[in-house]
Amino acid sequence: MRLAPDHLVIAARTLDDGVDWCDATLGLRPGAGGQHLFMGTHNRVFDVSSARFPRSYVEIIAVDPSLPTPAHPRWFELDDSALQQQLARGPQLVHWVARVDGDDIETARAAMLRAGADCGDVTSAERGTLRWRITVRADGCRALAGAAPALIEWADAHPTDALTASGVRLEALHVGAPALRELLPVAIGCDAAAPLVAVLATPRGSVTLTTPLMKES
Repeated sequence: MRLAPDHLVIAARTLDDGVDWCDATLGLRPGAGGQHLFMGTHNRVFDVSSARFPRSYVEIIAVDPSLPTPAHPRWFELDDSALQQQLARGPQLVHWVARVDGDDIETARAAMLRAGADCGDVTSAERGTLRWRITVRADGCRALAGAAPALIEWADAHPTDALTASGVRLEALHVGAPALRELLPVAIGCDAAAPLVAVLATPRGSVTLTTPLMKES
């Protein structure tokens, strides 16, 4: 079983903050996206597919103040006060999501557990015409502080099917989770000092994003 990088998650205090950061840092203002009603969040997405990482994209996500607060913790630790303090200083790369290739998501989840990463239970989700299954922990935490991915299994459509080229490409991805090495493609490094490091080729040059060091879960 191998897990393919599906998308990077950049959290922001507000979605406007995220879009402005994207413009200043990466040289684009993403327009595609929508709401996640069951999580009380909304997002913007843009394609970062490359030869090493096909069918990959970036998601900028924030709490949506127009939606009711969910009865459960939001994903990606968006309800965590320490993370929100980080986001007050600017949007942050906080997590990544791996697409299950060649196996089912429950099998992949079991393999992650054996490797010491609890990425949560499988739940169904949707946004607009997109449908998927994704692992979400009941406490909303990111496994291994974001080094271990959430798992995703798409239905018929994938977001990159409808996204145009953004001018940004994912060039490298490194995770601080050596225990997951056997589950990850050789294109991903497993010896990062931080939970997650991503290198993007952008109109503003090469940009390296690093997940802040926070508690492990």
